Amino acid sequence: MKYFSTRNKNKFCTFKEAVLNGLADDGGLFLPEFIPTFQKSYLNSLPNLSLQEISYHTASLFIEEEIPSYKLKEIIEKSIYFDAPVVSLSEQYKILELFHGPTLAFKDFGAQFMARVMEYFVHQGDKELIILVATSGDTGSAVANGFYNVDGIKVFILYPSGKVSNIQEKQLTTLDKNITALEIEGTFDDCQRLVKQAFVDEDLKTKLNLSSANSINIARLIPQSFYYINAVKNFLNDKIVVSVPSGNLGNLTAGLFAKKMGVPINKFIAATNSNCVFTDYLSSGSFSPRNSILTYSNAMDVGNPSNLERIQYLYNFNVEQMKIDISSFSYDDGNTLEAIKEVFEKFNYIIDPHGAVGYLGLKKYFKSINSKDEIGIVAETAHSAKFIDIVEKAINQKIEIPKRLKDALDKEKKSIKLDNEFSTLKNFLLSK
Repeated sequence: MKYFSTRNKNKFCTFKEAVLNGLADDGGLFLPEFIPTFQKSYLNSLPNLSLQEISYHTASLFIEEEIPSYKLKEIIEKSIYFDAPVVSLSEQYKILELFHGPTLAFKDFGAQFMARVMEYFVHQGDKELIILVATSGDTGSAVANGFYNVDGIKVFILYPSGKVSNIQEKQLTTLDKNITALEIEGTFDDCQRLVKQAFVDEDLKTKLNLSSANSINIARLIPQSFYYINAVKNFLNDKIVVSVPSGNLGNLTAGLFAKKMGVPINKFIAATNSNCVFTDYLSSGSFSPRNSILTYSNAMDVGNPSNLERIQYLYNFNVEQMKIDISSFSYDDGNTLEAIKEVFEKFNYIIDPHGAVGYLGLKKYFKSINSKDEIGIVAETAHSAKFIDIVEKAINQKIEIPKRLKDALDKEKKSIKLDNEFSTLKNFLLSK
């Protein structure tokens, strides 16, 4: 399988090159030369397969011979060692729980898999790899955990000062060793801009072996398709709608990969918060990035989503074609609090702010089509305890904090503060 840039479909590279480079030389994002499709017989066999078996088969289609099968199986065993169960709230509403990994967020799937893949590729050479990653919350902790103590790889995590939750900050600033947290003055969009600038800076590219662990990296997206395939295996004869809390659009893109592989997902809902640039794009047909604003669902606080470029390419830049597969609705913090309360009172389920936005999107979709025939699955992207203040405020009672989060809260924060000028970041990286 070859990979190409969204900005130059005639220039191909290997999976290894796509993963280790993160971003193409021209600033584009890597996509496979085609989306592989499952045979009908394989789709019919899904109910008998485990998440690990589905993950291995799916990954092998995207990677082919670049990683030997025995090694790929080992990578899957080491990275996809936690489950992604579908919990039923009612006959029509289901929850895809993506918070059973080490940092209690869906990004564990991508970060764990990518870390093992990069470790394999780096150990084939002799040059240290520098990972740059921007985070609005959960990405940082997932990447820090995935790459912690991996030989030959250094990780620098850029996060916006004062704009991630206390628990999220502790998870990404308390590991040390090969992980360095950079506390950036500004927003997530500033962090993401700095990472992108670093990748196209000739001086840095010459002197450092740079890669990214954001969802701009194809090795983050591929494993996120695994859980969509696994989620629908017991609903193959139903009309399935999946609601995805959406910010940088990586999780949605991974779901679209699964759909284009032949997985029977009828529709995706891109549920956004007040940073509703994608909702507006589908509505108007023109994309207008803007500064992100802080919300309760902070992992979705993105005003210029990177993965839009991939989605546009998958649909030949045809918004009308996108709208056949994707609907999008946006909600503010007041709506989010109400939804957390509603899900708790109606279904006795504690949902996090991101999942709450996903629930609202699904609810609105069902109301708009007036259908009882479809089954809706909400991607619950993080454990509610990661947003304890917001959730407790909504449901008006205390919730239990998992031990691994308590342990993180007890540790000492270690971060380096930088302004949001690229020259500052560049000089810092060259000094390391």
